[in-house]
Amino acid sequence: MSETTRTAIVTGAARGIGAAVAKRFAADGMNVAVLDLDEAACQQVADEITAAGGKAIGVGCDVADEEAVATAVERVANELGAPTVLVNNAGIIRDNMLFKMTTDDWDSVLGVHLRGAFLMTRAAQKYMTEAKWGRVVNLSSTSALGNRGQANYSAAKAGMQGFTKTLAIELGKFGVTANAIAPGFIVTDMTAATAERVGMDFEAFQQAAAQQIPVQRVGRPEDIAAMAAFFASEDAGFVSGQVVYVAGGPKD
Repeated sequence: MSETTRTAIVTGAARGIGAAVAKRFAADGMNVAVLDLDEAACQQVADEITAAGGKAIGVGCDVADEEAVATAVERVANELGAPTVLVNNAGIIRDNMLFKMTTDDWDSVLGVHLRGAFLMTRAAQKYMTEAKWGRVVNLSSTSALGNRGQANYSAAKAGMQGFTKTLAIELGKFGVTANAIAPGFIVTDMTAATAERVGMDFEAFQQAAAQQIPVQRVGRPEDIAAMAAFFASEDAGFVSGQVVYVAGGPKD
């Protein structure tokens, strides 16, 4: 970390990967804005960070709502400092086979993942370009390569990769990097919901997944937080436009 205290925004940070990233960033010395739909849930994570000696605020925000995003990012700038690190992690699943997938299932997933990442990045890039330093970290997924029952989620996560590469091209001259992390199987509420969808006990689901992973274990949110911490660091200034599969083995 440089002498400058960076301010980071992490979306979808009330639980799971987002919460782990927020806590890791705080441990690394950043001020952290914990964003999620439910401000009370965000505040719980922010309170944990504060109790551990960090500085954080909880901010309720629907990332797919243009006005809410503008308000939230401005609030972060006023209360914590100009946000120059952004992690676009907010996401939902509405899994179904294509013939049963509703238009709302499609629109909701694309709205949170892609529209949300677009709105958040557009709002935050102003602070990054002014500072001539910034880090954007987008959450993709191994599902970007295709996954049965996830036409909407797969399309959104593949879109995150194209979005990331374009940001890297456009923002590089301002000292801003953009990279994506594509997690494999990570133990979160979302993978628990997937297990429920396919009718499996979550423990059995994890064991079955681990057998297919070269390192023979499933991932933890902290595994993703470690990669995000690198991308957000001073040392990663020459790494941009990359997609790293954090999946316990090769996926790309």
